[in-house]
Amino acid sequence: MIIGKTKIRVIYADTDQMGVVYYTRYFEFFERGRTELLRELGSPYSDMEKEGVGLPVVEAHCEYKRGPHYDDVIVVKSMITQIPRSTIRIDYELYDEPEKTLLATGYTIHCFLNRDGRPTKAPKAFIDLIRRNL
Repeated sequence: MIIGKTKIRVIYADTDQMGVVYYTRYFEFFERGRTELLRELGSPYSDMEKEGVGLPVVEAHCEYKRGPHYDDVIVVKSMITQIPRSTIRIDYELYDEPEKTLLATGYTIHCFLNRDGRPTKAPKAFIDLIRRNL
């Protein structure tokens, strides 16, 4: 399993009228965690784009457990558990900063697209990178 951890401080723009993080923000937190995980692996998303590979989200899920509030620090735990083919699934867990309370779980599934916007297999170099780190 490949695991990355990203800390995020909740700002007012992340919260709703009740003072808790608005439900759509969790997907933005997932994106931040995913972006940092790929960067830490040595394959930033921007490099894939330069090589003509897109990685759009084709499915997203979040199960909310407990809502963080303004100024809380949360930890996004992003995980890759399988070698990608034409899709990759990334799982997420959100915790409070000391990582004692689980706030949410979820996942995103992404498909690999070529320059023409057609589905393709994951780049060999990316697959090799995942294999080395799993």
